[in-house]
Amino acid sequence: MTYPSRPAAYVDGSALLAVAFGEPSGPGVARRLSEFTALYSSNLLEAELRAAYNRERREFDPQWLYGVEWVLPTRPLGPEIADALQVRYLRSGDLLHIATALYHVRTSGIELAFVTLDNNQREVAAGLGFPTCKPRRGGWSFAPAHLPACGSSSI
Repeated sequence: MTYPSRPAAYVDGSALLAVAFGEPSGPGVARRLSEFTALYSSNLLEAELRAAYNRERREFDPQWLYGVEWVLPTRPLGPEIADALQVRYLRSGDLLHIATALYHVRTSGIELAFVTLDNNQREVAAGLGFPTCKPRRGGWSFAPAHLPACGSSSI
């Protein structure tokens, strides 16, 4: 995959929840997400956010979903699920996010980075060729290496 200088990204619940709940990684995630041209996700993102808000006994704030473009597959995701599982096992929700992102790339031609705080999910995304962001001390690292760093203003 080749990526434009400011790629779009697929985002999962762990990344948005870090921002919404003010976790230590939240400011870095927020900066990183603001650098993408568009954010995509499956409807699972809304369920993840609403469940976390409910668990924390907080009132859900729909602002976290504003601007997310929903990927709504028109067929079963069997091929994408099989490809993801070739990389490694994932829990069903994580697998659905990966499969949905892969479906979107394959059917739309839009190239995506994959933003998550989940290590297993990030490993599978990277194994499938998605550039991935990873929190590190002092900022974010971005893989593959030929792309600018996560905090870079050039992305």
